[in-house]
Order: sequence, then C-alpha cells, then structure tokens
Amino acid sequence: MSDSTVEDFLKSYNPEVRQLVLKTRAVVLAVIPDAIEQVDSPSKIIAYGFGLKYADLICAIAPYKSYVNLIFSQAAQLPDPRGLLTGTGKRARHVKIKTATDIESPGVRSLLEAAVASMTH
Repeated sequence: MSDSTVEDFLKSYNPEVRQLVLKTRAVVLAVIPDAIEQVDSPSKIIAYGFGLKYADLICAIAPYKSYVNLIFSQAAQLPDPRGLLTGTGKRARHVKIKTATDIESPGVRSLLEAAVASMTH
C-alpha cells in the first residue's frame, strides 16, 4: 500500500490521531513486514493480513477522535498476560492506543507476534 493512500485516508483526522495511526502502522509493519495492507474507507480501518479475505485478517487499525484501536481479528484465542485486550466480541478484541507509549509496549508486539503465529499454524 502506498503511503499516499494511507495519508489520504487519514486527512479527516486530527494531527494527534494521524500520528498515533502512523506509529501503530510502523509497529505492525515491523512485526509483519510481508502483510498485505488494505485501506477500507467505508469501514474506517486499515487492515493487515496475508490475503484479501476476512479469514486472512491478522489485525486492523481503527482511528477515532482521540485514540486508535488496534483490532485483532482472532484475539479471543491469543495469550494476553498483560491484559491489554478489551472488548467482548466472539473472536475479535482490541487494544486502545491513546499515546505513542501505548503502542511501544512489549505486550502489543507480543500480541502481534502471537496473532501472526496463530495464522501460520
């Protein structure tokens, strides 16, 4: 995905949220460098997976007015010893990212690594 497509998607968000999205995106792509990145404007997310179908989805970034959710599509089965995941979905859960420090948490990287491992086994 080109940076310009992501930048276009983020134009309607305030600078702080844009920076949180870009920081979150950098961490996601560092952990999953071969992920396919898709901007889904109607759903207001940037999705990452090993294919284009929902079954291939690893995670997604969902910007809001003052924070970003990092959504894990199969989080109910992921180990979460730090208790970062929130939500009550049957499968999906999210980590709320309010500051750049939140995305730098080792727990977030561990969740991303576990999500990738669960997709490749």
